[in-house]
Amino acid sequence: MKNVLITGGAGYVGTVLVPQLLEAGRSVTAYDAMFYGCELRPQPGLNIIRADIRDTETFRKACQGIDVVIHLACISNDAGFELDEDLSEQINYQCFEPLVIAAKSQGVRRFIYASSSSVYGYSESPSVTEDHPLVPLTLYNKFKGLCEPLLFKHQDQNFVCVTIRPATVCGFSPRQRLDLSVNILTNHAVNRNSITVFGGEQQRPNLHIQDMCDLYKLLLELPDQKIAGETFNAGYQNQTIGEIARIVKKVVQEEFPEKGDIPIVTTPTNDNRSYRITSDKIAEKLGFRPQRTIEDAVRDLCLAFKQGRIPNSLADDRYYNVKVLKQLKVA
Repeated sequence: MKNVLITGGAGYVGTVLVPQLLEAGRSVTAYDAMFYGCELRPQPGLNIIRADIRDTETFRKACQGIDVVIHLACISNDAGFELDEDLSEQINYQCFEPLVIAAKSQGVRRFIYASSSSVYGYSESPSVTEDHPLVPLTLYNKFKGLCEPLLFKHQDQNFVCVTIRPATVCGFSPRQRLDLSVNILTNHAVNRNSITVFGGEQQRPNLHIQDMCDLYKLLLELPDQKIAGETFNAGYQNQTIGEIARIVKKVVQEEFPEKGDIPIVTTPTNDNRSYRITSDKIAEKLGFRPQRTIEDAVRDLCLAFKQGRIPNSLADDRYYNVKVLKQLKVA
């Protein structure tokens, strides 16, 4: 699995993952429409292709000589569907199976699909396993779930497919996002000196961005029989939004003692997504256990703010996917 193509390779997770794969001696193709710019820099072993995943023919050609595809690209997060629903359906669903077929036709041997733990929508179960019914509350949830069986339709002994349902990723990236729960709350605590919580009782699973990257690296190493046709939850801490806010408050006050007490303000919300996932299966079958906490992610973000690596974080639209896409009028 030396030659890796990553759709969304210039995205939030991709810009952390790509350099680590290169450092490990792999050749990487970052295939990305670059809606949010590109923090990746040309270097030996890296092929950067600026292209849309809806362009199946360009993708097919890009897959020549590729061993494994990691499919990260999508209109990501539920707020993305404030945009044109047709656009979101095209990118997150309609073009998916053609991509799988194109990859397989070029001799790609492994296809890793980043689905989402949000496919569970709402659940009062204390531990949501991979067998839990999918109850999508948004189109994002719906399309993420619908793509999973489309992938497995094409699996055979020469084309191994695996689906990961990650928790909400958090922490610092060169292509920073500030529209994810832990990152939002940390940005507000550091730069507004207050934290606003919408609702607060919703349960959400979380995963540090480096643990997310470690999992993708592991999936390149494992033998076919361990992952073929499998779906895995990937999360670490299940916390309510209110609990996350209290973690953020504690860490930011420690990192920026000059700020004094940072208040938490609670306000109503119509966002009812709430679920707690269990990641026992991936621990038992693959030996994957996350090593980093929400607190670690908040400290990483605090350090990045101190170093000036996330400038103008409250006003610059580049940190917020929906705002960028609205400006670009992507169609």
